[in-house]
Amino acid sequence: MSLNPSQQDRLSSALQQIEHLAGELEGQPEALLALLRQLEHLHRSIQDGAFRSSLPADRSQLFSLLQSVERSGGWPYIPRLQLRTFMDLLQDETIQQEGTQQDTPEGGAPDDEPLAA
Repeated sequence: MSLNPSQQDRLSSALQQIEHLAGELEGQPEALLALLRQLEHLHRSIQDGAFRSSLPADRSQLFSLLQSVERSGGWPYIPRLQLRTFMDLLQDETIQQEGTQQDTPEGGAPDDEPLAA
C-alpha cells in the first residue's frame, strides 16, 4: 500500500520546503551539513521506529514485502560522502590551483627559463 493522495500532498509540501531551505543555504556548507544530518536522523528514526515495528512477523509476508521493495526500486538509503571523496575533491582543487600558478608567474609572462641553482 502506498500513500493516499492527502498523505502524498502533505509529503510533497514538506519536501518542497526542505528543498527551498537547501536553496537558501547554498554556499553555506556547515548549514547544509546540519540539514543533511537532520534528514539522516529522520530517516533512521522512521526506519528504526515505525517501519521496523510495521514489518510482518510471518516469514512469507516478510518475503513478499521484500520482493515488493525490490520491484519498486530497492531499499531507501541516504548515502554519506566518504572522507576519501572530500580528500579527492581537495586534491583536484589543489592540482588545479598549482597548475594555474605555474602557468603565470608573478611577472605575468610565461616561465620559459629554469630557476637558477
